[in-house]
Amino acid sequence: MSNSEDLEKVCQKITNLDPLMRSARIINSRGHLVAGGMKQGLLSLESQKQDEMMFMELALRVRMRHEFDKEFGEVHFSMSYRDKVIVMSFPLANDDVLLVSSEKEADFGKIAFKILKLVAPYKKSILGTF
Repeated sequence: MSNSEDLEKVCQKITNLDPLMRSARIINSRGHLVAGGMKQGLLSLESQKQDEMMFMELALRVRMRHEFDKEFGEVHFSMSYRDKVIVMSFPLANDDVLLVSSEKEADFGKIAFKILKLVAPYKKSILGTF
């Protein structure tokens, strides 16, 4: 993918999209954090150990979703609306994934499409799938 400095900048842009954004993190295909984190001044709702488990599970889930690309088309993002937060994941090149969280009151419809524009250069090339 890109160098870690570029990825950190993208995560920073995403957390700055809206005051209700909580985090933007890029996870590699093995479930390891490569860039990003919580918005400055906010604490994570989960422990570091829980983060690691969530990242591994997310990486697996993103890979598994490719199984249905032929039937339904490519996944652009997935979202969970939870009691405490909104969590969105955006598949990137090389089975990496952007994991974003926001407060429940955020306008997730608008934010998700703004994020898609920001991560477009980091998605896999259509030519690369042939």
